[in-house]
Amino acid sequence: MSKADTIGWRTPLVIIIAGCLVAMIGFGARSTFGLYLDPLTAARGWTRETFSLALAIQNLMWGLGLPIAGALADRFGAAKVIFVGALIYGCGVYGMSIAETSSMFYMTAGVITGTGVAFTAFSLAMAAMAKVVGIERRSMVLGLGTAAGSFGQVLFSPLSQGFISAFGWQQALVLQAAIVMLLIPLALLLPAARPTGNDTGNEQTLSAALSEAFGHRGFVLLTLGFFVCGFHVAFITVHFPSYIKDIGLAASVGAWSLAIIGLFNIAGSFLSGIAGQRYSKKSGLSFIYLARAVVITAMLLLPKTELVIYSFAALMGLLWLSTVPLTTGIVAQVFGVRYLATLFGVVFLSHQIGSFLGVWLGGRLYDATGSYDGMWWAGVFFGVVAAIVHWPINEKPLARLQGSAA
Repeated sequence: MSKADTIGWRTPLVIIIAGCLVAMIGFGARSTFGLYLDPLTAARGWTRETFSLALAIQNLMWGLGLPIAGALADRFGAAKVIFVGALIYGCGVYGMSIAETSSMFYMTAGVITGTGVAFTAFSLAMAAMAKVVGIERRSMVLGLGTAAGSFGQVLFSPLSQGFISAFGWQQALVLQAAIVMLLIPLALLLPAARPTGNDTGNEQTLSAALSEAFGHRGFVLLTLGFFVCGFHVAFITVHFPSYIKDIGLAASVGAWSLAIIGLFNIAGSFLSGIAGQRYSKKSGLSFIYLARAVVITAMLLLPKTELVIYSFAALMGLLWLSTVPLTTGIVAQVFGVRYLATLFGVVFLSHQIGSFLGVWLGGRLYDATGSYDGMWWAGVFFGVVAAIVHWPINEKPLARLQGSAA
């Protein structure tokens, strides 16, 4: 770690640690909202679709807001963006606890919380982390940041379930809002870090970067494929705890299943980052999506015992966010890191459109049929399609980056 890589007292190590903590809290808090589906809808007399639509709006706002947040972070630094986002995020979660009408719940859980999540997204912290390390360490650092977000899920799932059991769902949301506010001091540790590595000195404009990306077939395919990741992850995060109760298992199994997903995702994300440093990232993505389809199929066909559910959670955890370091890594590898937060934000919008449909259709189909089976089989189909879509992506850096490296 050279002196040139140090920005005042904010060394790369400080930035990486702060970024990991931002990812842990920001992602961990929002990953537990599915635990509130049953107690909140029962208390308010709402259907699952009402709750699902609010969370679907949240995911959509996250997707719509992230390209804006990414552009602001690329220009002004992640610290200011995450600082503002934490305030919005905390207000949204608190608002969820006091919303008494469905329209107010759509506003607080959906619009406000979704905007806050976008402006505190772990991808912003990861982009800041990627800019203070060389290209030889970038994929590993991206895996580390993703693993930190997963640890947040491990920590927050049993913590939130404990809050709900001990204090009720309303007070649990208030406590969760207070924890989100811890992002404010952490944001101050993330400066506007300059790029390092293969595109230092790149003077490309944002409009030129976007035009270049949309003209690249691999970027378009990557964007389309990431839709499937959002569909899988959002549906399972929100509806899996209720699915587990529907098949006759205890609510605690749902909370621990989310924690297991997060625990194994730590290993999956970190290993994905390491593998992406040595092997083809697009091949890794094809394998992950195909493996998801196989794991979901096995879960549907096997008896629904606690062992099967926990095994499914462990295997899905290995495949959970392991797509993120590879997807982010391809964007950085092909286009450089100058506008990494912005370009990943565009790709992530597709992820969140998939999240919107995964969450909302899950509730809609359940209310219509009394079963989640249709959504599970849709997940299998999309997993196979995503495996095919990623295969023809060209991972080679653009000519301008190769020239810069030379």
